[in-house]
Parts: sequence; structure tokens; C-alpha cells
Amino acid sequence: MRKFLTLAALMSAAAATPAFAQDEYPQQEFDGFYVGGSIGATFGSGNDDETILFDRNLDGTFGDTITTPTNPNAFSTGFCGGSVGTSPTRPSGGCDSEDTALEFSARAGFDRQMGSFVIGVIGEIGMTDASSSVTAFSTTPASYTFNREIEFLANLRARAGVTVTPTTLVYATGGIGYASLDNSFVTTNTANGVTRNLDDESIGYVLGAGLEQKLGRNLSVGIEYLYQQYEDESTVRLGNSGTTPATNPFLLGNPNGTDFARSDQEFDLHSVRAVVNFRF
Repeated sequence: MRKFLTLAALMSAAAATPAFAQDEYPQQEFDGFYVGGSIGATFGSGNDDETILFDRNLDGTFGDTITTPTNPNAFSTGFCGGSVGTSPTRPSGGCDSEDTALEFSARAGFDRQMGSFVIGVIGEIGMTDASSSVTAFSTTPASYTFNREIEFLANLRARAGVTVTPTTLVYATGGIGYASLDNSFVTTNTANGVTRNLDDESIGYVLGAGLEQKLGRNLSVGIEYLYQQYEDESTVRLGNSGTTPATNPFLLGNPNGTDFARSDQEFDLHSVRAVVNFRF
């Protein structure tokens, strides 16, 4: 009888042990490798106040005023943050602003969960048609437009977060980003020759935050916000086309021409996206 009671006690203890262990060490819902994708919207920070800067004596310093023999400011007509709208020669005609752009991406990552704390790394590559333009209007009259557009984006980020429920993760993320750029410059000026020195790629940084919700053993969905910033140091030189007179406004400071640059060399992007992950 004593042996029977002892055996029953041992069996009872063994049966209780897994439940205890499960309570103390819950299932690691966000542990391991995963692949996934996202789709969302990308928009810029707004560049309504952006202008074009000039280096008329080619000393490497931008901020000069372009003059003519009869006008102390050849660009007194003004600027607009966008591409040429209904009037190619006057900002009062309006400029086409940048709309919100669609973006989509593929991703792969790895997480390690330690209790309620999760750390990991994620790599991502995607596409968007986000763009940003600025136009200057001269009194000649003529327009001068810089446009930058994203061809594709890639990033490598760390992420760290906590589980607010066993199947819900909130996290912050940040890392290095890469942007392939399609830069262009167009003008209605036909008197000067144009030399373009346009960037076609940029290294920047990425910061953001998100929420991920498990829907089953392997599938999760979420929402994520990312801020990305890239440098664009593109310049354009308007010089002598071969027949340009010496009195041309862009040759008065230096006979080799005048350099143009955007006043804002930072390309800022904000993205809000829906995310789906499949975890192995």
C-alpha cells in the first residue's frame, strides 16, 4: 500500500511539472527565421519652401544672386516646390506637387526571444515611385526644374521590442539604407549649354517602429512606420553653348558658367505599411 501511494504521488508530480514549466517559460512566438512582405504608402516631408541655389563665380559656395545688366535679381519671379504646372514660366501658374506613392517590399529576418524581450535583424528590398521636385523661374522668362525619384530601396536594420501579450510584439527598428535614384534636370532655357552632375545612388539611415500580431503558429501580420533620409548632392552647370553672348546672366560671374543646386539636399521619406511574415 505504501509503495502504491508513493508511485501515485510521483505520477501526480510528473503530470504537474509541464504545466509549471509552460507557465514559467511561455512558448517563444517570435523566435527564429522568417520571410515576408509589405505594401503601403510613402510620402515626403513637404518642400513648399525649397528653392534653387546658385554659385555664379564657381567658388564652391552656393547662395549667390543672379543678376542681369538691367535686373538686380534674375530670379525675382520666384520658386515653387514641385515640377512645372500650368505655366512653364511663372510660379503663379502653379506647380505639380508630389502625391503619396505606393510602395512594396520583400523581407527576411531572424529574431531571438528571451522571455518577453525580442531582438533581431531584418533585411529588406523594395520599390516605390516617390519623387520630389523644385522649380526656379527667371525673368527671361524660363523655368529650371530639378526632379529626384526613387527607383528602388534596400535596408539592413536591427529591431528590438517587447511582447505586450504572448502573441503581440511592439518594437523599434533602425539601421542603414540604400537608395537608387533617378535624378533629372529640365529647363526651357535654350540659350545656355547644360552640364549635369546628378547622383544616381545614396546611402542613408532608417528609423521606425511597428506592431506584429501572430495569427497562428507560423503566420503574423503587422503595421510599421519607417522614416528614411538620403543625401542628394546633384548639381547642374549652365554655361556657354558656343553661341551664348558674354552678357548672359549665367556667364557674368564666371565665363565658364553658373552652378545650380537644390537648397534641400536631404531626401526624406515617410512610409506606413502593412506587413505579413511567415516564420519557420
